[in-house]
Amino acid sequence: MKHYGLIGKTLKHSFSKKYFKEKFEQLQLTDHTYELYELDDIVEVDELRNKPGLSGFNITLPYKEDIFPYLTSVEDNARKIGAVNVVKVKDNEFHGFNTDYFGFKESLKNWLAEKNNIRALVLVTGGDAKAVSAALDTLDIDYLSISRAKSEKRLTYDSLTDSTLNAHKLIINTTPLGIAPDTESKPELPYQSITSAHYLYDLVYNPLETSFLKEGSIRGAKTKNGLEMLYLQAEKSWEIWNEEL
Repeated sequence: MKHYGLIGKTLKHSFSKKYFKEKFEQLQLTDHTYELYELDDIVEVDELRNKPGLSGFNITLPYKEDIFPYLTSVEDNARKIGAVNVVKVKDNEFHGFNTDYFGFKESLKNWLAEKNNIRALVLVTGGDAKAVSAALDTLDIDYLSISRAKSEKRLTYDSLTDSTLNAHKLIINTTPLGIAPDTESKPELPYQSITSAHYLYDLVYNPLETSFLKEGSIRGAKTKNGLEMLYLQAEKSWEIWNEEL
């Protein structure tokens, strides 16, 4: 048997198990399984080393950065980003990769097409924001990072003005706000400043339309959830798990 899975704090929102279960059925891989591993603390990941047949796992909030001390190696791209969302297991050793970067970059390119000179606001938290920022750098999209705490490289939600939103037509939510079951929560933005010229991208995909995206839709903005990103990064994960190190 070959086992795969997903680790995180709370996994009831995840579509990953369904996705890989259907993939294994399509490929007639009856000896493959995909399970959810809810960990109260990242230290519990060491217990997975001894699971017979474990070949790899995905990582979601809040462990994409915390996983580093448990890895034997980290691919260059994941090290530069500072976050890992895929682990390949070989001889009880964990090897880290980042496919969020690929998934987000490709899905954004597919969506925006030839949009030139667009600027972005990235609503940040943890490893997801790092992958998004790296992808925006690759695509030469200028952006500002927004968080609750002010720093040298980040603005706060309180500092956002109508002119800020007018100058940044792409708004990307990398926070878990709005994810099921807390579907009513959303980032604290001046939503009245959003227009039909804006693009709202939410990495959350459950529900398919978050409160953040609804605020954009009712004002005529184009919206996109994170489902395509999930599929793209999942397929990239599958490639990694089946490659030789």
